[in-house]
Amino acid sequence: MSYESNARIINDDIFEIVNETFALEKSSRNIESRVNFFNTYKNYFVLTDDGSYSINSKEINNKIETLHTSTGAISESFEKFIKPMKFNYEKDIAILDICAGLGYNTSAAINDFLKNSTQNLTIDMVEISKETLACGLLVPSPIPEHDITKKAIENELIKQEYATLSLEKTEIPENITINVFIEDARQTVQKLKDNSYDAIFLDPFSQNMAPELFSLDFFKEFRRIIKDDGIIATYTSSAPVRSAFIDADFYIGLGPIFGRMQGGTLASPNPLMLDYSLPKNDEIRIALSDVGIPFKDPGLNNSSEYILEKRTEERHIARHNTRISSAVKTPIFLGEKMDDEKLKRRVERNLNKMNIPSTTSPEAQYLVEVEKEYNEKQDSENNSRNRIIEMKKRLKEVKEQKI
Repeated sequence: MSYESNARIINDDIFEIVNETFALEKSSRNIESRVNFFNTYKNYFVLTDDGSYSINSKEINNKIETLHTSTGAISESFEKFIKPMKFNYEKDIAILDICAGLGYNTSAAINDFLKNSTQNLTIDMVEISKETLACGLLVPSPIPEHDITKKAIENELIKQEYATLSLEKTEIPENITINVFIEDARQTVQKLKDNSYDAIFLDPFSQNMAPELFSLDFFKEFRRIIKDDGIIATYTSSAPVRSAFIDADFYIGLGPIFGRMQGGTLASPNPLMLDYSLPKNDEIRIALSDVGIPFKDPGLNNSSEYILEKRTEERHIARHNTRISSAVKTPIFLGEKMDDEKLKRRVERNLNKMNIPSTTSPEAQYLVEVEKEYNEKQDSENNSRNRIIEMKKRLKEVKEQKI
Protein backbone atom coordinates (compact mmCIF):
# COMPACT_ATOMS: atom_id res chain seq x y z
CA MET A 1 0.00 0.00 0.00
CA SER A 2 1.32 3.46 -0.92
CA TYR A 3 2.16 6.16 1.61
CA GLU A 4 -0.72 8.24 0.23
CA SER A 5 -3.17 5.41 0.90
CA ASN A 6 -1.87 4.94 4.42
CA ALA A 7 -1.95 8.69 5.10
CA ARG A 8 -5.54 9.16 3.99
CA ILE A 9 -7.77 9.33 7.07
CA ILE A 10 -11.37 9.78 5.92
CA ASN A 11 -13.78 6.86 6.28
CA ASP A 12 -13.50 4.18 3.58
CA ASP A 13 -17.17 4.51 2.62
CA ILE A 14 -17.08 8.26 2.02
CA PHE A 15 -13.74 7.85 0.26
CA GLU A 16 -15.29 5.50 -2.30
CA ILE A 17 -18.43 7.58 -2.78
CA VAL A 18 -16.45 10.78 -3.34
CA ASN A 19 -14.26 9.09 -5.94
CA GLU A 20 -17.33 7.73 -7.72
CA THR A 21 -18.96 11.16 -7.69
CA PHE A 22 -16.04 12.93 -9.33
CA ALA A 23 -15.49 10.08 -11.79
CA LEU A 24 -19.13 10.47 -12.86
CA GLU A 25 -18.67 14.23 -13.18
CA LYS A 26 -15.67 13.64 -15.43
CA SER A 27 -17.41 11.08 -17.65
CA SER A 28 -20.79 12.82 -17.97
CA ARG A 29 -19.98 16.51 -17.27
CA ASN A 30 -23.24 16.53 -15.33
CA ILE A 31 -23.37 18.90 -12.34
CA GLU A 32 -26.05 16.95 -10.48
CA SER A 33 -23.80 14.40 -8.77
CA ARG A 34 -21.78 17.12 -7.06
CA VAL A 35 -24.60 19.60 -6.45
CA ASN A 36 -26.81 16.97 -4.82
CA PHE A 37 -24.03 15.11 -3.05
CA PHE A 38 -24.55 16.42 0.48
CA ASN A 39 -28.30 15.89 0.50
CA THR A 40 -27.85 12.38 -0.87
CA TYR A 41 -25.09 11.34 1.51
CA LYS A 42 -25.74 13.59 4.51
CA ASN A 43 -25.59 10.63 6.90
CA TYR A 44 -21.89 10.24 6.16
CA PHE A 45 -21.21 13.67 7.66
CA VAL A 46 -21.21 14.50 11.38
CA LEU A 47 -22.96 17.62 12.67
CA THR A 48 -20.97 19.28 15.47
CA ASP A 49 -22.32 21.52 18.21
CA ASP A 50 -21.67 24.83 16.40
CA GLY A 51 -23.60 23.73 13.30
CA SER A 52 -20.56 22.89 11.16
CA TYR A 53 -19.96 19.43 9.77
CA SER A 54 -17.11 16.98 10.22
CA ILE A 55 -16.42 13.52 8.75
CA ASN A 56 -15.67 10.19 10.36
CA SER A 57 -12.18 8.77 10.13
CA LYS A 58 -11.38 5.35 8.80
CA GLU A 59 -11.06 2.65 11.43
CA ILE A 60 -7.82 3.07 13.36
CA ASN A 61 -6.98 0.61 16.13
CA ASN A 62 -10.56 -0.68 16.02
CA LYS A 63 -11.88 2.83 16.59
CA ILE A 64 -13.60 5.43 14.41
CA GLU A 65 -13.42 9.11 15.37
CA THR A 66 -14.50 12.37 13.78
CA LEU A 67 -11.89 14.61 12.19
CA HIS A 68 -12.88 17.47 14.50
CA THR A 69 -14.08 17.89 18.07
CA SER A 70 -17.81 17.45 18.59
CA THR A 71 -17.78 20.83 20.37
CA GLY A 72 -17.55 22.52 16.97
CA ALA A 73 -15.47 21.94 13.85
CA ILE A 74 -15.18 25.54 12.65
CA SER A 75 -15.02 26.84 16.23
CA GLU A 76 -12.02 24.59 16.79
CA SER A 77 -10.23 26.31 13.89
CA PHE A 78 -10.78 29.76 15.39
CA GLU A 79 -9.95 28.75 18.96
CA LYS A 80 -6.87 26.62 18.35
CA PHE A 81 -5.33 28.12 15.25
CA ILE A 82 -6.43 31.77 14.94
CA LYS A 83 -6.80 33.19 18.45
CA PRO A 84 -3.22 32.29 19.53
CA MET A 85 -1.72 34.22 16.61
CA LYS A 86 -0.20 37.68 16.96
CA PHE A 87 -0.34 38.87 13.38
CA ASN A 88 0.89 42.32 12.41
CA TYR A 89 -2.01 43.35 10.19
CA GLU A 90 -0.10 46.33 8.84
CA LYS A 91 2.09 43.91 6.88
CA ASP A 92 1.50 41.11 4.40
CA ILE A 93 0.84 37.76 6.06
CA ALA A 94 1.83 34.26 4.97
CA ILE A 95 0.43 31.04 6.48
CA LEU A 96 1.29 27.38 5.94
CA ASP A 97 -1.70 25.10 6.60
CA ILE A 98 -0.50 21.49 6.94
CA CYS A 99 -3.11 18.74 6.69
CA ALA A 100 -5.61 21.28 5.40
CA GLY A 101 -8.42 18.72 5.29
CA LEU A 102 -11.81 20.31 4.64
CA GLY A 103 -10.24 23.78 4.56
CA TYR A 104 -11.65 25.04 7.85
CA ASN A 105 -8.36 26.39 9.25
CA THR A 106 -7.64 28.28 6.05
CA SER A 107 -11.20 29.65 5.97
CA ALA A 108 -10.94 30.85 9.58
CA ALA A 109 -7.65 32.59 8.72
CA ILE A 110 -9.28 34.34 5.74
CA ASN A 111 -12.19 35.45 7.92
CA ASP A 112 -9.83 36.91 10.52
CA PHE A 113 -7.66 38.59 7.89
CA LEU A 114 -10.54 40.27 6.05
CA LYS A 115 -11.80 41.74 9.33
CA ASN A 116 -8.44 43.22 10.27
CA SER A 117 -6.29 43.96 7.23
CA THR A 118 -6.18 45.48 3.76
CA GLN A 119 -2.73 44.06 3.04
CA ASN A 120 -1.97 40.81 1.21
CA LEU A 121 -2.55 37.28 2.50
CA THR A 122 -0.89 34.14 1.16
CA ILE A 123 -1.95 30.71 2.37
CA ASP A 124 -0.23 27.52 1.28
CA MET A 125 -2.55 24.57 1.95
CA VAL A 126 -1.00 21.09 2.07
CA GLU A 127 -3.13 17.95 1.99
CA ILE A 128 -2.07 14.56 0.66
CA SER A 129 -5.59 13.30 -0.08
CA LYS A 130 -7.55 14.61 -3.08
CA GLU A 131 -10.65 12.94 -1.66
CA THR A 132 -10.38 14.79 1.65
CA LEU A 133 -10.04 18.12 -0.15
CA ALA A 134 -12.98 17.13 -2.34
CA CYS A 135 -15.05 16.64 0.82
CA GLY A 136 -14.25 20.29 1.54
CA LEU A 137 -16.09 21.13 -1.68
CA LEU A 138 -19.08 18.94 -0.82
CA VAL A 139 -19.70 19.91 2.81
CA PRO A 140 -21.87 22.99 3.55
CA SER A 141 -19.75 26.08 4.20
CA PRO A 142 -19.81 26.93 7.92
CA ILE A 143 -18.74 30.53 7.23
CA PRO A 144 -18.81 32.59 4.00
CA GLU A 145 -15.01 32.56 3.73
CA HIS A 146 -15.12 28.80 3.25
CA ASP A 147 -16.52 29.51 -0.23
CA ILE A 148 -13.23 31.29 -1.02
CA THR A 149 -11.31 28.24 0.12
CA LYS A 150 -13.59 25.99 -1.93
CA LYS A 151 -12.74 27.96 -5.05
CA ALA A 152 -9.02 27.41 -4.48
CA ILE A 153 -9.56 23.70 -3.83
CA GLU A 154 -11.70 23.32 -6.94
CA ASN A 155 -9.12 25.11 -9.09
CA GLU A 156 -6.40 22.68 -7.99
CA LEU A 157 -8.59 19.57 -8.33
CA ILE A 158 -9.45 20.64 -11.88
CA LYS A 159 -5.78 21.26 -12.60
CA GLN A 160 -5.01 17.74 -11.42
CA GLU A 161 -7.90 16.36 -13.50
CA TYR A 162 -9.76 15.02 -10.49
CA ALA A 163 -12.65 17.50 -10.81
CA THR A 164 -13.94 18.64 -14.19
CA LEU A 165 -16.49 21.41 -13.74
CA SER A 166 -15.98 24.89 -12.32
CA LEU A 167 -19.06 25.16 -10.11
CA GLU A 168 -17.79 27.40 -7.31
CA LYS A 169 -18.89 30.97 -8.06
CA THR A 170 -17.19 32.86 -5.22
CA GLU A 171 -14.11 34.67 -6.46
CA ILE A 172 -10.87 34.77 -4.51
CA PRO A 173 -10.15 38.40 -3.50
CA GLU A 174 -7.28 40.08 -5.36
CA ASN A 175 -5.26 40.50 -2.17
CA ILE A 176 -5.53 36.81 -1.23
CA THR A 177 -3.43 34.05 -2.78
CA ILE A 178 -4.19 30.41 -1.95
CA ASN A 179 -1.82 27.71 -3.18
CA VAL A 180 -2.93 24.09 -2.78
CA PHE A 181 -0.31 21.33 -2.61
CA ILE A 182 -1.72 17.81 -2.91
CA GLU A 183 1.30 15.81 -1.77
CA ASP A 184 3.32 14.56 1.19
CA ALA A 185 3.89 17.61 3.41
CA ARG A 186 7.46 16.47 4.06
CA GLN A 187 8.25 16.97 0.39
CA THR A 188 6.43 20.31 0.28
CA VAL A 189 8.35 21.91 3.14
CA GLN A 190 11.71 21.11 1.58
CA LYS A 191 10.75 23.26 -1.43
CA LEU A 192 9.68 26.30 0.59
CA LYS A 193 11.80 29.41 1.06
CA ASP A 194 13.60 30.34 4.26
CA ASN A 195 11.98 32.80 6.68
CA SER A 196 8.67 32.83 4.78
CA TYR A 197 5.78 32.21 7.18
CA ASP A 198 4.11 34.19 9.93
CA ALA A 199 2.18 31.10 11.05
CA ILE A 200 2.14 27.36 10.56
CA PHE A 201 -1.02 25.39 11.32
CA LEU A 202 -0.07 21.77 12.08
CA ASP A 203 -3.22 19.65 12.08
CA PRO A 204 -2.57 15.96 11.33
CA PHE A 205 -5.13 13.49 12.64
CA SER A 206 -2.88 11.92 15.30
CA GLN A 207 0.76 11.42 16.17
CA ASN A 208 0.39 7.65 16.20
CA MET A 209 -1.00 7.63 12.68
CA ALA A 210 1.36 10.27 11.27
CA PRO A 211 4.47 10.54 13.49
CA GLU A 212 6.36 11.72 10.39
CA LEU A 213 4.47 15.01 10.60
CA PHE A 214 5.51 15.50 14.22
CA SER A 215 9.16 14.52 13.90
CA LEU A 216 12.26 16.43 14.97
CA ASP A 217 13.49 16.42 11.37
CA PHE A 218 10.21 17.88 10.08
CA PHE A 219 10.33 20.58 12.75
CA LYS A 220 13.85 21.52 11.70
CA GLU A 221 12.34 22.45 8.33
CA PHE A 222 9.77 24.54 10.18
CA ARG A 223 12.59 26.36 11.93
CA ARG A 224 14.09 27.21 8.56
CA ILE A 225 10.91 28.47 6.88
CA ILE A 226 9.22 30.34 9.75
CA LYS A 227 9.87 34.01 10.47
CA ASP A 228 11.57 35.04 13.70
CA ASP A 229 8.26 36.20 15.19
CA GLY A 230 6.21 33.40 13.65
CA ILE A 231 4.03 31.00 15.62
CA ILE A 232 3.27 27.32 15.06
CA ALA A 233 0.00 26.01 16.47
CA THR A 234 -0.98 22.38 16.92
CA TYR A 235 -3.74 20.73 18.93
CA THR A 236 -1.57 18.08 20.60
CA SER A 237 -0.10 18.18 24.11
CA SER A 238 2.11 15.17 23.38
CA ALA A 239 5.48 15.00 25.17
CA PRO A 240 7.49 13.76 22.15
CA VAL A 241 6.03 16.54 19.99
CA ARG A 242 6.89 19.24 22.52
CA SER A 243 10.33 17.76 23.00
CA ALA A 244 10.92 17.79 19.23
CA PHE A 245 10.08 21.48 19.07
CA ILE A 246 12.69 22.21 21.73
CA ASP A 247 15.33 20.09 20.01
CA ALA A 248 14.55 21.93 16.76
CA ASP A 249 15.38 25.24 18.50
CA PHE A 250 11.89 26.49 19.28
CA TYR A 251 10.45 27.95 22.45
CA ILE A 252 7.16 26.32 23.43
CA GLY A 253 4.04 27.36 25.26
CA LEU A 254 0.59 26.17 26.18
CA GLY A 255 -2.06 26.41 23.49
CA PRO A 256 -5.80 26.97 23.98
CA ILE A 257 -8.01 24.37 25.62
CA PHE A 258 -11.03 23.62 23.43
CA GLY A 259 -12.97 20.38 23.23
CA ARG A 260 -10.27 18.55 25.20
CA MET A 261 -9.06 18.30 28.77
CA GLN A 262 -5.61 19.67 27.90
CA GLY A 263 -4.36 22.63 25.93
CA GLY A 264 -2.48 22.25 22.67
CA THR A 265 1.03 23.44 21.91
CA LEU A 266 2.42 26.67 20.50
CA ALA A 267 6.00 27.08 19.29
CA SER A 268 8.04 30.06 18.14
CA PRO A 269 11.67 31.10 17.64
CA ASN A 270 10.80 34.12 19.81
CA PRO A 271 9.80 33.42 23.45
CA LEU A 272 7.97 36.74 23.63
CA MET A 273 5.35 35.43 21.18
CA LEU A 274 4.25 32.78 23.71
CA ASP A 275 2.29 33.79 26.79
CA TYR A 276 1.81 30.68 28.91
CA SER A 277 4.12 27.98 30.24
CA LEU A 278 3.37 24.30 29.93
CA PRO A 279 2.07 22.68 33.13
CA LYS A 280 4.86 21.86 35.61
CA ASN A 281 4.44 18.10 35.39
CA ASP A 282 4.54 18.23 31.61
CA GLU A 283 7.87 20.05 31.74
CA ILE A 284 9.29 17.50 34.18
CA ARG A 285 8.20 14.48 32.13
CA ILE A 286 9.52 15.97 28.87
CA ALA A 287 12.88 16.78 30.44
CA LEU A 288 13.49 13.68 32.54
CA SER A 289 11.55 10.65 31.30
CA ASP A 290 11.77 8.47 28.22
CA VAL A 291 8.33 9.68 27.13
CA GLY A 292 10.07 12.91 26.07
CA ILE A 293 12.10 11.22 23.34
CA PRO A 294 10.91 12.71 20.02
CA PHE A 295 9.93 11.02 16.78
CA LYS A 296 12.75 11.06 14.23
CA ASP A 297 12.57 10.85 10.46
CA PRO A 298 16.05 11.36 8.99
CA GLY A 299 15.74 11.95 5.27
CA LEU A 300 12.06 12.88 5.70
CA ASN A 301 11.06 9.75 3.83
CA ASN A 302 10.45 6.97 6.35
CA SER A 303 7.20 5.13 6.95
CA SER A 304 5.03 5.76 9.99
CA GLU A 305 5.67 2.20 11.19
CA TYR A 306 9.44 2.61 10.95
CA ILE A 307 9.39 5.91 12.86
CA LEU A 308 7.23 4.48 15.67
CA GLU A 309 9.39 1.36 15.90
CA LYS A 310 12.64 3.33 16.07
CA ARG A 311 11.29 5.59 18.80
CA THR A 312 10.22 2.56 20.83
CA GLU A 313 13.75 1.17 20.50
CA GLU A 314 15.29 4.50 21.49
CA ARG A 315 13.04 4.77 24.55
CA HIS A 316 14.07 1.26 25.62
CA ILE A 317 17.77 2.12 25.31
CA ALA A 318 17.40 5.44 27.14
CA ARG A 319 15.30 4.08 30.02
CA HIS A 320 17.46 3.82 33.19
CA ASN A 321 20.50 5.05 31.21
CA THR A 322 19.94 8.62 30.10
CA ARG A 323 16.27 9.00 31.08
CA ILE A 324 14.13 8.11 34.08
CA SER A 325 11.53 5.46 33.35
CA SER A 326 8.14 6.89 32.45
CA ALA A 327 6.43 3.99 34.25
CA VAL A 328 3.86 5.23 36.83
CA LYS A 329 4.90 8.76 35.78
CA THR A 330 7.94 8.43 38.02
CA PRO A 331 9.55 11.87 37.45
CA ILE A 332 6.54 13.88 38.64
CA PHE A 333 7.11 12.61 42.20
CA LEU A 334 10.61 14.12 42.43
CA GLY A 335 10.86 16.41 45.44
CA GLU A 336 7.57 15.11 46.86
CA LYS A 337 6.81 12.99 49.93
CA MET A 338 4.79 9.90 49.04
CA ASP A 339 2.22 8.30 51.33
CA ASP A 340 1.28 5.43 49.06
CA GLU A 341 3.93 2.87 50.05
CA LYS A 342 3.30 0.51 47.14
CA LEU A 343 3.58 3.29 44.57
CA LYS A 344 6.56 4.75 46.40
CA ARG A 345 8.48 1.47 46.10
CA ARG A 346 7.86 1.35 42.35
CA VAL A 347 8.87 4.96 41.89
CA GLU A 348 12.04 4.65 43.94
CA ARG A 349 13.10 1.47 42.12
CA ASN A 350 13.05 3.50 38.93
CA LEU A 351 14.90 6.40 40.54
CA ASN A 352 17.60 4.19 42.07
CA LYS A 353 18.63 3.07 38.58
CA MET A 354 19.47 6.70 37.80
CA ASN A 355 21.49 7.25 41.01
CA ILE A 356 18.60 9.01 42.74
CA PRO A 357 18.14 7.47 46.24
CA SER A 358 14.58 8.69 46.87
CA THR A 359 11.98 11.24 45.86
CA THR A 360 13.17 13.61 48.59
CA SER A 361 16.92 13.04 48.29
CA PRO A 362 19.29 15.95 47.49
CA GLU A 363 19.63 14.54 43.98
CA ALA A 364 15.86 14.61 43.47
CA GLN A 365 15.59 18.12 44.86
CA TYR A 366 18.42 19.26 42.58
CA LEU A 367 16.73 17.93 39.46
CA VAL A 368 13.49 19.85 39.93
CA GLU A 369 14.87 22.88 41.77
CA VAL A 370 14.40 24.95 38.63
CA GLU A 371 10.64 24.46 38.91
CA LYS A 372 10.63 26.66 42.02
CA GLU A 373 10.95 29.57 39.59
CA TYR A 374 7.90 28.40 37.62
CA ASN A 375 5.45 31.06 36.49
CA GLU A 376 2.32 30.38 34.48
CA LYS A 377 3.06 33.57 32.55
CA GLN A 378 6.41 33.04 30.86
CA ASP A 379 9.00 35.50 29.57
CA SER A 380 12.29 35.51 27.67
CA GLU A 381 14.25 33.99 30.56
CA ASN A 382 11.79 32.11 32.75
CA ASN A 383 10.02 29.79 30.32
CA SER A 384 9.27 26.15 29.60
CA ARG A 385 12.11 25.65 27.12
CA ASN A 386 14.82 26.96 29.45
CA ARG A 387 13.54 24.96 32.43
CA ILE A 388 13.35 21.74 30.40
CA ILE A 389 16.88 22.18 29.03
CA GLU A 390 18.23 22.87 32.52
CA MET A 391 16.56 19.77 33.98
CA LYS A 392 17.96 17.61 31.18
CA LYS A 393 21.45 18.94 31.93
CA ARG A 394 21.05 18.23 35.64
CA LEU A 395 19.83 14.68 35.00
CA LYS A 396 23.03 13.95 33.11
CA GLU A 397 25.07 15.30 36.02
CA VAL A 398 23.18 13.15 38.51
CA LYS A 399 23.50 10.00 36.43
CA GLU A 400 27.24 10.57 36.02
CA GLN A 401 27.50 11.41 39.76
CA LYS A 402 28.95 14.87 39.08
CA ILE A 403 27.05 16.58 41.89
